Amino acid sequence: MKSFPAVIPVFPLSGVIYFPKTNLPLNIFEKRYLDLVNDTYNKDKLMGMVQSQRKGDEVYKVGCLGKISDLQKSNDGRILINLTGITRFKILQEIDNKKLYREFKVDYKNYEQDLKETADEQNTESLMNKAKIFFKKNGLLLNWREFEKLDKTQRINTLSMISPVTNEEKQKLLESLTIKDKIDNLENIISFYLHNVNFDNQTVQ
Repeated sequence: MKSFPAVIPVFPLSGVIYFPKTNLPLNIFEKRYLDLVNDTYNKDKLMGMVQSQRKGDEVYKVGCLGKISDLQKSNDGRILINLTGITRFKILQEIDNKKLYREFKVDYKNYEQDLKETADEQNTESLMNKAKIFFKKNGLLLNWREFEKLDKTQRINTLSMISPVTNEEKQKLLESLTIKDKIDNLENIISFYLHNVNFDNQTVQ
């Protein structure tokens, strides 16, 4: 497996789930994350994204390593970046540092397939049909014709990122070991909403 850093800077963000082979645009304006992005860009361009949990400073244990593929500085001090997902990681422990941002010791060995696995052999027709209904019921517009131009792995990961489901459900998708697991879990989650949610007022029946 390609060697990645054992200690990485991490940007915790609630509600943002991020997958390998996807792109995440970020608008950076807080001092600690401006420091993180500048330090990362000047080093190896590699940083982690992980979901914040609801309580305190807790974060989920699985996140995604990304590489800054584009960086633009605005006149008002903000930094606009694009982060390209590479592989997932498991957090082992937080590292004490003197910086404003957080760093973690991480391990990648459970996610070696992120660098080679594709969804080419998987049947996604049922999932895509349900996803179109689900998005329409939520009043969400997606250019499905353009979406179909993505390769199948990108489609699955992008749907997992943007689907209007809970943070916990998105985390479950992120932690799904294989592409097949992810497809099955995403279809089950969407099926639950289609069968159990009243979309007029978003209540579970």
